[in-house]
Amino acid sequence: MFHERIPETFQLLPASADRRRNVWSALLPHRGRAAARIALSSALAATDLAAILAVMLFMECAYEIVYQDGLIGTGILRGLRLASLLGLVIVATNALRAEYSLDNVIARKSNIQRTASLWLVAWAAVLVVGFMTKTTVDYSRLVSLGSFLAGLPALILTRGAMVRLVRRRLTAGSASVSRVHLVGYEEDITRFYASNAIDRLGLRIVGTSYLRRVDPGADTAARHDQLQEDLDLAVSVVRFLRPDDVFVLVPWTDNAEVERCIDAFLRVPSALHLRPGAMLDRFPDLQVARVGGVSGINIGRRPLNLGEVVLKRALDLTVATIALVSLSPLLALIALAIKLDSRGPVFFRQKRYGFNQQPFGVFKFRSMRTEANAVFRQATRNDNRITRVGAILRRTNLDELPQLLNVLRGEMSLVGPRPHALAHDRSFERRIALYARRHNVRPGITGWAQVNGFRGETLTDLDMERRVACDLHYIDNWSVWFDLQIMIQTLISRRAYRNAF
Repeated sequence: MFHERIPETFQLLPASADRRRNVWSALLPHRGRAAARIALSSALAATDLAAILAVMLFMECAYEIVYQDGLIGTGILRGLRLASLLGLVIVATNALRAEYSLDNVIARKSNIQRTASLWLVAWAAVLVVGFMTKTTVDYSRLVSLGSFLAGLPALILTRGAMVRLVRRRLTAGSASVSRVHLVGYEEDITRFYASNAIDRLGLRIVGTSYLRRVDPGADTAARHDQLQEDLDLAVSVVRFLRPDDVFVLVPWTDNAEVERCIDAFLRVPSALHLRPGAMLDRFPDLQVARVGGVSGINIGRRPLNLGEVVLKRALDLTVATIALVSLSPLLALIALAIKLDSRGPVFFRQKRYGFNQQPFGVFKFRSMRTEANAVFRQATRNDNRITRVGAILRRTNLDELPQLLNVLRGEMSLVGPRPHALAHDRSFERRIALYARRHNVRPGITGWAQVNGFRGETLTDLDMERRVACDLHYIDNWSVWFDLQIMIQTLISRRAYRNAF
């Protein structure tokens, strides 16, 4: 059993009461940690309030200047009242959800859907209060609509800027970060350091206690005594260092050892955490979930529930119908150009796997010359089979437009993992972990992998692994807002056209 990060200065100091008190003071949790965290949370809340207040005052003042002969005093008072009510709802709700806590700022990615939902709730509260107090007539509909539309982007942008600033300035030496002590076998602690960028975790490791591997040939009593000796010493070190959190890195397969670690460290005034070996490295977003009366660790969400399916299908039908009607002249011109450019059909149809690996025929504009009895071969850069019109269609993604028909037929969605040829599916499913999980949702015309540039020819397994990682991220983080974001990026992002040939 040995430990790290016990200050050598403590071992060298004379047994002086004053000197010992100085060392203890340095080792105790930083006195300003709570104050620093409160200041950080207050700054985030103040940022939200400032964004709301700025939008409200700007709208009211602009309205007064344009329509009320420049008398802005009344407008400022109305803006302050409205901003106060909106800010109260938003800040109070975020505080209750711990949105302003440092741990959430570090770990949680910005969630536009949560912010948008809260913004709608806040405005609903404003309408209810206005109705109950009969004050809705005091506010201009133009100002209210402008504030509603401009307030959400302002809230998202200012919060995002503040979070990025906090993450950039946060270091292991910051007063607000948690002080952590690690306990486990040497190989598990080494793996922890190797798989995590410690300086980016938003914590400071103040101590490490290594447990000795028990000799398999030793009798039960000797093995028990050795582990107990290690744990007693580790507990003493934890009591001395006073960390905020203790992480036990012993694999869960060593059930008896984990139980004894729990019993040992529940006796010290620190939060206790267990990490299930390499499981968290493979699934970094594990959550404890309840199904009925049973608790378990959720490592993958189920396919979309009924409400989500209906919502996504409604979005697909609406956008696909509008797109087909509005783009019908363009589709006709493309079809004519294909017929004039080379012999063969306008459409290319090929079997692909869809939801739950059910095969279907995908529609595309033909971009290659037809070959009798041709064996499937993936298109490559400068492929001599690609026609002149086909090259333009592939570079601009216009060859995918006929898949709007697949969307209307329910075989595809506008957004989802791109369907691959059956030969690719069978090949990569055997070589890439969780590849088949892409079929847990309907395939899409575009997807998160495509807008990040992971498309086109897959020369290595790594190329496909990056694409699959994006697809799985989409499945685990689906929302209507995410779909809309991907659609917009498909049209305007340069990366969406990368590797298109």
